[in-house]
Amino acid sequence: MRSFFHVSDIGDLAAALEEAKQVKATPLAWKSLGQDKTIILIFFNSSLRTRLSSQKAALNLGMNPIVLNVGADSWKLETQLGVVMDGDKSEHLREAIPVIGSYCDIIGVRSFAGLQDRSFDYAETILNQFIEYSGKPVISLESATVHPCQAFADLITIEEYKTKRRPKVVMTWAPHPRALPQAVPNSFAEWMNAADVDFVITQPEGYELDPRFVGDAKVEYDQMKALEGADFVYAKNWSCPGVTNPDDYGKILSKDMDWVVDARHMAVTNDAYFMHCLPVRRNMIVSDEVIDSPRSIVIPEAANRVVSAQVVMKRMLEDML
Repeated sequence: MRSFFHVSDIGDLAAALEEAKQVKATPLAWKSLGQDKTIILIFFNSSLRTRLSSQKAALNLGMNPIVLNVGADSWKLETQLGVVMDGDKSEHLREAIPVIGSYCDIIGVRSFAGLQDRSFDYAETILNQFIEYSGKPVISLESATVHPCQAFADLITIEEYKTKRRPKVVMTWAPHPRALPQAVPNSFAEWMNAADVDFVITQPEGYELDPRFVGDAKVEYDQMKALEGADFVYAKNWSCPGVTNPDDYGKILSKDMDWVVDARHMAVTNDAYFMHCLPVRRNMIVSDEVIDSPRSIVIPEAANRVVSAQVVMKRMLEDML
């Protein structure tokens, strides 16, 4: 595995889920695999779960993890080609990336969408430069359009908690005071479409995700109708993806509080489990009573971030043998 962006990069999904079970049961069984290997985790943006779970996964495999916070631990980095660097950015990715690659065996990169230029974001301009110039395997730790380690952990969690072969999984948009990228919902949709689930997306009009991620999912604009009979409810905000109107890309089109997932919404489900990637704005995305209920599995979901990251790193290390 040379890069990890999409569900297709993981290969056979059933095999990956079985491997995740083994990794979770015996996390230190492959500690010799990463001996004398280094992974550099590069963060252009803040993080809690991604940072800690990636470091823990690397340590479980015997690797030496190095964390670099761009702009705080390093020079500010220019990301666009062809610019005159007369501003506050002292180094270009074109030089920084091959230098970073010379110091490690695997690179993980977290770089959010700018939400200003849809073409720039959806071309994965920053991550693709790491692939092109580093010469090392690259893991997306959340990029402009995808968050595969999160989606893999989400699927692992659903597999652990499902009580029927093909559960109904609903991803619902919820309001948020800030414009957020589409990476988490994009990846969740992509992975659910590849899994054996009945998948439904519900959002207000204007928030349609890119068709390449929606795939064959059912899209329902009536939130309560979408939630009927759901076994899992995944709440997440995202800003306008700009599919129908590119000028609206990255904008907040609605803050309709009727979309906040509360007891009224959960009452029409099949006693569904509640999921969220975290961090979550309480009583904005989800009510206290729902996230604090016994059917909330946000903490086990977060714990599985170590498992998903470790499976990916393990496969990359095995390819080096």
